[in-house]
Amino acid sequence: AVKSVDHNISYEIVFVEDCGRDGSWDKMCELSAKDPCLKAVQLSRNFGQHHAINAGVSLTTGDWVVVMDCDLQDPPEEIPRLLSKALEGGYDIVCARRGKRKDPLWKRLTSRIFVAVFNWLSGMSYDPQVANFRIISKPVRDAYLSMEESTSLFGGHLEWLGFNVGYIDIQHQERFSGKSSYSLKKLFKLAANIIVAYSNKPLYMSIAVGFFMTAFSGAYALYLALRKYWGGINLDGWAGMMVSIWFLGGMIIGNLGIIGLYLGKVYDETKKRPTYVVARAVNCNPGISSKRCNQQHSI
Repeated sequence: AVKSVDHNISYEIVFVEDCGRDGSWDKMCELSAKDPCLKAVQLSRNFGQHHAINAGVSLTTGDWVVVMDCDLQDPPEEIPRLLSKALEGGYDIVCARRGKRKDPLWKRLTSRIFVAVFNWLSGMSYDPQVANFRIISKPVRDAYLSMEESTSLFGGHLEWLGFNVGYIDIQHQERFSGKSSYSLKKLFKLAANIIVAYSNKPLYMSIAVGFFMTAFSGAYALYLALRKYWGGINLDGWAGMMVSIWFLGGMIIGNLGIIGLYLGKVYDETKKRPTYVVARAVNCNPGISSKRCNQQHSI
């Protein structure tokens, strides 16, 4: 293991290749062959970013775990600051809070919209300036891994756990190479899945809309009856009726769609399938805690 100059501790590095087919796995194997404390796993297919994080976290053995993306937009040089903040402040989690993001405008905008909707529906206070880059203690790691939902949001799970959280401010960097694999379609799909997984508020909204439409239609029917029998106004015409039928039909179908999303989530959970499958591994045995590189305080 390599010792940190600032803290005189050892560490291990776990690489997770989410079957991106970009040659990363060959490079991981090359690096892991040079140092037994570098672990590498390749998933059998692309399971998604947050399930890949689950795979990596499950293979860690240190007292502290740092999670970061591979695009280097969050600088690794900030890791000692994360650990120092955790040790000095007694925090279980320390998040890196980014300043101005070096991402396209559409990505920053959709991210803020998602976080605002997510916070409103879930009742949480997720910070849009905080991504995956953070350090967590071993108790947090164990609690996080005990959450076995088929839909996973790393930061959302940690927010729900409620441990003591600290923050450091960092400078967000330009992407080192390549481009994000998240298309607008994938982002909307992920947002819908996460919102359904974390909140049942859409169901209550569906009920509220149903009662509102019932009350509105009843009041409107009473209004039409009063106009006909006391005002002597003729109410012939099919246009209004057809518009009402299409409107109410759309509301019913939309509400059934919301219910269907939740039923689909229940169905996914009852299947009890693994959230990821490891195809290849180097320097570790997936599913079994790996032996530490040495007996020193590790990270």
